[in-house]
Amino acid sequence: MPNKTSFSFVPLKRKFQSKWKSLRFNLSAANNPIFIGFYKYLYAPKEGTLSGFLNAYSLSKRDTGFTVVQIGANDGITHDPIHKFIKRDHWNGVLLEPQSGVFHQYLKKIYAKNEGIVTLCAAIGETDGTQPIYKIGFSDMRWATGLTSFSKEKIEKAFEEGIVASNCSKFGIDIPVDQSKWISEEVVDVVSPQTLIRRYGLQKIDLLQIDAEGYDLEVIRIFDIPNTQPEAIIFENVGLLDHEYTAAVDRLGNEGYVVRKFGPNTLALKKTNAHFDKEATR
Repeated sequence: MPNKTSFSFVPLKRKFQSKWKSLRFNLSAANNPIFIGFYKYLYAPKEGTLSGFLNAYSLSKRDTGFTVVQIGANDGITHDPIHKFIKRDHWNGVLLEPQSGVFHQYLKKIYAKNEGIVTLCAAIGETDGTQPIYKIGFSDMRWATGLTSFSKEKIEKAFEEGIVASNCSKFGIDIPVDQSKWISEEVVDVVSPQTLIRRYGLQKIDLLQIDAEGYDLEVIRIFDIPNTQPEAIIFENVGLLDHEYTAAVDRLGNEGYVVRKFGPNTLALKKTNAHFDKEATR
């Protein structure tokens, strides 16, 4: 006979996590002084981590201001390495998220009180227009929206590798028997880097933050790094094949960046940046 206490623990844990996520979202969206104050006065990320770099890098720009372009912002807070710094240090910039549901329910709301931040319901592309994206068709939970990609093959691979099944098991979701319901398609707006920079008057880009679910190499190519010249670039490496990651590193190295892995993320930093020597010798 199963232990009743252990049997009921998982739903209770999920309920607590959901409540905490909602509370954290609301505190951030309101720019609550306690939320901001924690990151301003108490937060101390470990040196040698991505958060440690971002903390020092953000603080170094206090006099000149910090400008970010984020590709694939999703809900703006969950598993987002830059959210706390945007809020704490009053960053400026444009955050793009193409999924309309996620954008209107979360991203637009969480930054509504941040005057320097523009949220845009669009993806980045070579030319302005529209393009289909592919997503999990039967769930709008964060793990599911986070798998959304321009590559249908990437979504299919998530099913094949058991990533979807693992998350469904964790959250008590039944995968539909009808496989036609597994993946859905949404046509989204696309904006080119040139339009983005011109429309929002971006004179510099201190950070290009990319979370494009396996599309990161393509975003780096599309963003025309030689001309847009972001001082730092962070992209996800976990969704890239080995040859794709090598191509990304080679491309950035040729443009004068030093590249360093931080777990699932990779930092590319201009060699002219004051933080270069420290990151290059780690």
